[in-house]
Amino acid sequence: MRYSPSMSPVLSTLADLVRINSVNSSYEGGPGEAGVAAYVREFFASRRIETWEQVVFPGRNNVIARLPGRKSGRRLIYEAHMDTVSVKGMTIDPFDPVVRDGRMFGRGSVDTKAGLAAMMHALADIHAAGETPPCEVWLAAVVDEEFSFRGVVKLCEGLIADAAIVAEPTEMRCITASKGCLRWKIRVEGKSAHSAKPHLGTNAIQHMARLILELEKDTLTLAATAHPLLGPGTCNVGVIHGGVQVNFVPDHCEIEIDRRLLPGETATAVLEHYQELLNQLSTQFADFRATMEPPMLIDEALETAADSAIAQTAASCLGRLGRDGTPGGVPFCSDASKLSRAEIPTLIFGPGSIDQAHAAVEWVPTTEVEEAAAFYRDVAMSFGG
Repeated sequence: MRYSPSMSPVLSTLADLVRINSVNSSYEGGPGEAGVAAYVREFFASRRIETWEQVVFPGRNNVIARLPGRKSGRRLIYEAHMDTVSVKGMTIDPFDPVVRDGRMFGRGSVDTKAGLAAMMHALADIHAAGETPPCEVWLAAVVDEEFSFRGVVKLCEGLIADAAIVAEPTEMRCITASKGCLRWKIRVEGKSAHSAKPHLGTNAIQHMARLILELEKDTLTLAATAHPLLGPGTCNVGVIHGGVQVNFVPDHCEIEIDRRLLPGETATAVLEHYQELLNQLSTQFADFRATMEPPMLIDEALETAADSAIAQTAASCLGRLGRDGTPGGVPFCSDASKLSRAEIPTLIFGPGSIDQAHAAVEWVPTTEVEEAAAFYRDVAMSFGG
């Protein structure tokens, strides 16, 4: 079925959000987050909840709503991104929030408009009941998570808070650790020549093949250092380009690498390790010349102490819902690591599975959306109390 007035308020809001195209404007045809931002702003303004905006890019603003708390100077942040990835390749109507078999379908339904809707209703329910949480609570609906994280970076400017929870699909698990991500390019230089006389050139693709085999062997060593919640780090060569045409000896070849980082690993140390691999190949092959370009992305890992106040509060609230509050880990990146680097103890929590995010058929379990709203409400009324 499609949206129905008989839906619960939180599912009705989620359906409204799914209908709004908020594909990140860095992707072809994406209009950006303005439509969702306007909806969130009106949602809180109509309930007379204090709301303001932060300009991140022209026409792309974070929206922040605030509930006052009993304790002056104490603050809990709820954060969810408003943008989605592209709808290319989807096999369902991306903006039609069909509900079937206990699932709501549509782009952004699980990543992460479900978490956003649940957080919105948690604050709205507290306000409507005339209750005051122990700490003031902010809900920050931010832009640009799906491309360059500029929304959360803007949010963190000068931000002081006691804890944060970031909405991402975690299957209703309390996540205290997530891998980081480092992406960069390596370019191998060769020497062009006619393919009939390859000895006159230096084949950059052949040298790149040697490098890729070394990377494969090196990646096997990552298993020796595993995190208890995240497992080992990983390294993936995701893109390769080389050569000009088939009858040339290729004078260049380039790869793009995605390296997932564990807590405690730094981008600087990891890049130094891979530079040493290049140095070893240069020693082994006199005509091997390779350079590493500056990173395209650095996002170091998240790790929040299991005995932190926010993790213990979340575990207690999950227990009251009949769920396991044991801390877990996820391999994907999110806005959470940036809040953590701002010295704010941060968790990741939300309805649905990351397996459905960015998928041709995206969906979220409707019962989990409603349960998540209850969880966010309970945490807000319990943290710091």
